[in-house]
Amino acid sequence: MTKENTIYEEMENDIYNANLEETEKNKLLKNLFQLKEKRINIMITGATGCGKSSTINALFNSEVAKVGVGVDPETMEIVKYELGNLILWDSPGLGDGKEADNRHAKNIIKKLSEVDSDGKALIDLVLVILDGSSRDLGTSYELINNVIIPNLGEEKDKRIIVAINQADVAMKGRYWDYEKNEPQQKLVDFLEQKVVSVKNRIYEGTGVDVEPIYYSAGFKEEGEMQTNPYNLSKLLWMIIKATPKEKRLVYVDNINKDEEMWKKNDELEDYTKEIHNSFVETIKDCAAEGADIGEEIGSIFGTAGEKVGKVVGTIAGGIIGVGKAILGRWF
Repeated sequence: MTKENTIYEEMENDIYNANLEETEKNKLLKNLFQLKEKRINIMITGATGCGKSSTINALFNSEVAKVGVGVDPETMEIVKYELGNLILWDSPGLGDGKEADNRHAKNIIKKLSEVDSDGKALIDLVLVILDGSSRDLGTSYELINNVIIPNLGEEKDKRIIVAINQADVAMKGRYWDYEKNEPQQKLVDFLEQKVVSVKNRIYEGTGVDVEPIYYSAGFKEEGEMQTNPYNLSKLLWMIIKATPKEKRLVYVDNINKDEEMWKKNDELEDYTKEIHNSFVETIKDCAAEGADIGEEIGSIFGTAGEKVGKVVGTIAGGIIGVGKAILGRWF
C-alpha cells in the first residue's frame, strides 16, 4: 500500500510545481521548512478515571494510548506520546492519596516549567479533563487552581482548556439518547449548569476566565459495547484554536481517521468549518509570509488543500465530500 504524503510533502510538491519565480519559490520553501520544524506539546491531565487515555485515542488514534481498565490507573507517571511533531504528555491523575498526589503535582509543575530551545515554555497547552459523572470535583479544582494555572506564566487563559468528559453518564445514564448518541434536553440543561459552575469556581479561585465544554470520549472496555464520542469536533476545534497559528498544521496528519468518532456534536457552531479555516489560515499567513504571490496562493497549494479537505471531510463524519467540494474557495 502506498504511503500517503504528509501535509508538508504535499505543500513542498505544490511549491516545486508552481509557476513562480525562483526567488518566490525559495521564500515559500524556507517558510515551509520553518513550519515543518514546529512542534506542539500538549499536557493532558485530570483526576483518575476522568478518561484521559480515551480522549487521546478518540482524537488522534484508536491505539495511541492504552485505556486503563480496573481500579488501578494505567499511567503512573507522566507518559510521552510522540506522533510526529505532535507531542502528548499524559500526566497521572490526582486522587491516588496525599503522598502520590504531591508527587504528581510536583512532576506536573516541573514539566510546566521546562522551556524549549528558544527559551519559551515547552508545554503549549494544558487540557484538563473533568469527570462529568462525579459530584465531587474538589480534587480537580485543586489541580486547576493550585497546580496548573499558577504555573502557566503569562496569558494563562489562552494556555488551558477545561473539558467535562463522560457527559453521557453525567446523570447516571439518564436522559441520554443512546440510539441517537446525544443528550436529551434535561441532560443538556444539567450539563450547561455544570459548565457554568466549573467556570465560576475556577474564576473565583484564580481570576482566570475559562470556557469549559462538555463532551464524551466514548469508551471500549473488555466485554462492553463501544460507544462513540459526542462533541469531539468541538473539543478538537478548541484545541486548534488555542494552538499558535504557526503550529496548527501539526494536527492534519494525526487526526483520527475513523469517521464514526466525529459524527455527533451539539451543532451550535460549524466546528468543521472553523477547523478548516484554522488550517488554511496557517498556510495562507505562515507558508506565504514574505512571498509576493497575493491571491495566487489558493491555486498554488492545490494538493495541500485537498489534503486539508480530506481531513476536514473525515471530521465532518463523511457527510461532506473531500477536495474542492469541501474547500470551495480557499480564501
